[in-house]
Amino acid sequence: MVAVLALGRETRLAAFLVVLPALIAGWGTVRQTAFASVWVTVSIAVSLLDAPLGTVEANLGVLVFAFVFNGLSIARAAQRVRREGEITRLRSAAVTLQRHLLRPFPLVTDELLVHGLYKPVEEDSRVGGDVYEVVASPYGSRVFIADVQGKGMPALSAAFAVLNAFRAAALAEPTLTAVVESLEEAVLRHNTFAAQMGERERFVTALILNIGSEPEIQAINCGHVVPLLLHHDPKGPAVRIEPSVPLGLGSLAPEPRTVEWFEFPFGSSLLLCTDGVTEARNASGAFYPLEERAAFWDEVSPRDVAPTIYRELQQHTEHSRPTDDTALMVLRRRSVPSS
Repeated sequence: MVAVLALGRETRLAAFLVVLPALIAGWGTVRQTAFASVWVTVSIAVSLLDAPLGTVEANLGVLVFAFVFNGLSIARAAQRVRREGEITRLRSAAVTLQRHLLRPFPLVTDELLVHGLYKPVEEDSRVGGDVYEVVASPYGSRVFIADVQGKGMPALSAAFAVLNAFRAAALAEPTLTAVVESLEEAVLRHNTFAAQMGERERFVTALILNIGSEPEIQAINCGHVVPLLLHHDPKGPAVRIEPSVPLGLGSLAPEPRTVEWFEFPFGSSLLLCTDGVTEARNASGAFYPLEERAAFWDEVSPRDVAPTIYRELQQHTEHSRPTDDTALMVLRRRSVPSS
């Protein structure tokens, strides 16, 4: 438009040509943008040869404008390519971090075969505040799934602290209550450090299980989603665990956390998840009906349960952007207990 105002009708075409490098800068390479800029500048210069005499200053103005505008387009392309490269490197680093922080499924112990799925709400980060782990300890298979309050790097820092604490305590502590006490202390230590750094304190909802050779298993629920028993006799007992306060809030509990027992039959499966599943809403605000849908998964293999749930979640939310991380674990108990 500046070119049009400067020269009038004779150079209206130049005003359109000068936009071409700017468009290419939005998606093309620096070389492609530079080539288009040179071509446009030369084309404008050639078109000005036919301009009426007495317009030298105006012609020079158009060439200067084209040169500056095209230079800015090249700079924009270079900045975009550099930014995309940084994003790619960050994603690669995030993938590496996830592999070290969260082990890929399946996870195997003497008592369990564990399939699952993890989807962070922030796709670029590949990691979030939901964590999980399965440890083969001298006291049985110890299972951990947790959801840290909040999102982003501060939540990831707290998740890393509590996950490392579980990995150490699961091997060292003989009782499940001692494991949970270690997790509580880890969250409190992290919150103390966070407060010194000017960050807010966080709590962690978690479910911790101990699965040995007996049909009944131990559980401590720290404000987490209750597990769901799959692939079993529907007339059998449902899983009923009274949740205690989340990790980091133990001082607010009227009584210490205690171990509860429930039946986990050999050959059946147990579904563990975070509230990214149970609190997923559709357009009308209705939650995803997890327990109702479980009745349709009797013929679904344990390895396919988590992908099936995630597909149903996407359909339920009409493929809208998720608002929370999603973690799913399907614990398949071996039919024959290890000797």
